[in-house]
Amino acid sequence: MDTSSPTFSIRVADECFEDYILNSEFTFTVSGYAQVQIGAPVAQWQVDPVEPYLKNYGIDSEEFCNYRDAADSTVLVAWLDEQPVGHVVVSQHWNGFAHIDELAVDTQARRNGVARRLLDVAQFWSRKRGLPGITLETQNNNLGACRLYEDYGFVVGGVDHLRYRAIEPATRESAIFWYLLFDPTEVGQTEPS
Repeated sequence: MDTSSPTFSIRVADECFEDYILNSEFTFTVSGYAQVQIGAPVAQWQVDPVEPYLKNYGIDSEEFCNYRDAADSTVLVAWLDEQPVGHVVVSQHWNGFAHIDELAVDTQARRNGVARRLLDVAQFWSRKRGLPGITLETQNNNLGACRLYEDYGFVVGGVDHLRYRAIEPATRESAIFWYLLFDPTEVGQTEPS
């Protein structure tokens, strides 16, 4: 038996979710603010550089406690062996799309395909329910996430430059709304892609 490769699994969050959140690091480095151009690849967006700094949105495990047990949502945790390393919170949004409320991977587990596999499971969950696609939001200062979503097949559906002004009036942070639209002939497909 090969013990050099960790076993990867994704499970519904359990009572350990809060401990996992408290003991994980979800920061990312901000090195600039992108000027989002709908229809243009992320690589073509103009980025206004800033002195790099760490950003952490702060994840509140209690915020999602009801998602796990509801019929129209779930919280799924990625595990490498017996170590939780990432999670996705997905629900059915008011507009009929699946909505990824949160996708996060511990800094120590990044660049190993964890986020992509969590997106695969979110897509499976969405297709199984016959939803037309998935929507999520990220920000113009999280370029790594923007590249991930674009590479996965999401497209930008809109940008909100005012969304965070109540938190910080002078912010340059903008919300980017991404959509993964399923082929209408494949809605209801239950095999992960």
